[in-house]
Amino acid sequence: MRCELAASLLHSPKVLFLDEPTIGLDAVSKLAVRDFIKKINKERGVTVILTTHDMDDMESLCERVIVIGRGQILSDGSLTSLRNSVSKDRRLIIDIEEGDNGFKIEGTSLVKKDKNRLIIDFNPDIISPAELITSLSTTYNIKDILIENPPIEEIIAKLYGDLKI
Repeated sequence: MRCELAASLLHSPKVLFLDEPTIGLDAVSKLAVRDFIKKINKERGVTVILTTHDMDDMESLCERVIVIGRGQILSDGSLTSLRNSVSKDRRLIIDIEEGDNGFKIEGTSLVKKDKNRLIIDFNPDIISPAELITSLSTTYNIKDILIENPPIEEIIAKLYGDLKI
């Protein structure tokens, strides 16, 4: 793929169409290809149109995302607008001391519970991260906390699921 990518740039195109540019590459090569794509976009002003099923490629490379299903455009905009159009939920990953103290907090859903870890989705419009952490700290002995967006795969799966695609 790297040779094909280099060959496609010989004539200094203004637009570059790439179909699954990192498929089959090891982790180091994927990062190198992504960095190269970012570089040609920034330094040469090349517009890159990417078709991919690799969500890491999409998150790393795309300012604008178009999701297509059944031949129709389901979403067209930034990753943030895609996320917000499907769900405003954030994800709290909390490492706790062992113990089951029960879990039920309004505005949240328990995604997964292991012996020492809770994964909780929450809507910050209903409960703020600070309120959620405060509430959890009265119930659990917290060792570590991480707040992130749910994986983009889950967002797109929900988009397709909501539309029954």
